[in-house]
Amino acid sequence: MSELTLLYSDLRFPEGARWHDGRLWFSDMHTGQVFRADPAARTLEEVTVVEDQPSGLGWLPDGSLLVSCMIDRKVRRLDPDGKLSVFADLSDLTDAPVNDLVTDDRGRTFLGGFGYDLYADAPQRPGPIFRIDAGGHVALAENDMVFPNGMVVLPGTSTLVVAETWAARLTAFDVGEHGDLTGKRTWAELPPGSTPDGICVDGSGAIWVSSIATSQFLRVEAGGRVTRTIDVEGRCATDCVLGGPDGTTLFLLTSNSWQPSETTGRAGRVEVVETGEEPS
Repeated sequence: MSELTLLYSDLRFPEGARWHDGRLWFSDMHTGQVFRADPAARTLEEVTVVEDQPSGLGWLPDGSLLVSCMIDRKVRRLDPDGKLSVFADLSDLTDAPVNDLVTDDRGRTFLGGFGYDLYADAPQRPGPIFRIDAGGHVALAENDMVFPNGMVVLPGTSTLVVAETWAARLTAFDVGEHGDLTGKRTWAELPPGSTPDGICVDGSGAIWVSSIATSQFLRVEAGGRVTRTIDVEGRCATDCVLGGPDGTTLFLLTSNSWQPSETTGRAGRVEVVETGEEPS
């Protein structure tokens, strides 16, 4: 694997990395901005700004962009014509921040929640996963997760994999015809102390994991075997996604801290490395 190359800097807390329509998309959680980037041209375009902490991104079948807005516990929708509106309001269903999300090819969105106020140092409680259908209707799909965070649907399957940050594991579910989550099981136990945040899947079915508190990106196979480790010493490994012309470029998102009060120096950045793997 080649060395890391700096792509973008002067960010605060880049998150929600996605590769979509030949571009890198991500949120800057601590500025409220959502960006679309052309890595080949090294350009960075602001798509929208929310008065909140944006996290996960997804797309509905009509091309609308969904943005998880953590603090006010809503998912906002940016229509193709640029209109921003509330797509789903979860504020009556949880009093803690919502988190990352994934939208499948049927327009169903799965969204995790903290379960407690991490920012206020509240006692840890189980976190939920919500299902939001393509029309914006919300239902509770799971209520016993240990800080559900990054999510992926494994390509060619109906398997949802969720990172449980404080449990050092990836947990899988079968997604039913109507979006029900069943068959809860451990997909991979991670090395002790790991804190999985954002995740993505490669062409071999392995998952790249950003371990935020241990400053590492890990490539993990089902069952827990770690095949590669990328260290970013002294930095928070916030998210990662595979993309680029061949789908083998790994985009690594990092920051100096997860606390908004500590990221004002804008030390967040996006780096890239070529993995040489087959695209997913």
